[in-house]
Amino acid sequence: MPLIYGADQPLWRGTWKYSVMTMDNDAANTPALMDSHGIDASIEVSRGWDHIGAVIVDATLQRRQNYNETVKPRVVALVAAWPDAATTSGFRRRLDTGKLSEVISWPSPGRLAQIEDITRVFEREGIETVLELRGTLGDQTKSAALRESLALVRHVSPKTLDYIGVLSGISAGADVDQAAGIEDLP
Repeated sequence: MPLIYGADQPLWRGTWKYSVMTMDNDAANTPALMDSHGIDASIEVSRGWDHIGAVIVDATLQRRQNYNETVKPRVVALVAAWPDAATTSGFRRRLDTGKLSEVISWPSPGRLAQIEDITRVFEREGIETVLELRGTLGDQTKSAALRESLALVRHVSPKTLDYIGVLSGISAGADVDQAAGIEDLP
């Protein structure tokens, strides 16, 4: 049986009912969805870092997590503990110490492996700084190659690729709404 949600209707089972949700009403419903994921649409204009390690960790941890409660504090802790990880080579040196899970308080090996994989892609592509990442993403040919390489990393979806652009400072506003934290809703 299909399930239909209406903006001011109860959950319906059985026969099809038309939803009262319209394109005009979608915008009104977005903040509630965003707030449920820790994204405050009323005050957040952009989300970006001038620290390559922060970009990588943020992009990796954001999937299915509350941004303000789970992701942001860990990224802030990373930047404070590893200021020298603002470049890919600096981040690599720090990753090689094996202490990332302690610094960001993240024991799950899956996300830590994804961080490692994204870092390897940046190394292969010669991306050392957030400015270089932004430049690569702003160049149509280079961007396509980078996106193709990153798409091979487990759990890096097209929305994660767009979110990496947001984190590097390419996009702001509505792109954050679409990319950050709302990526993999069931």
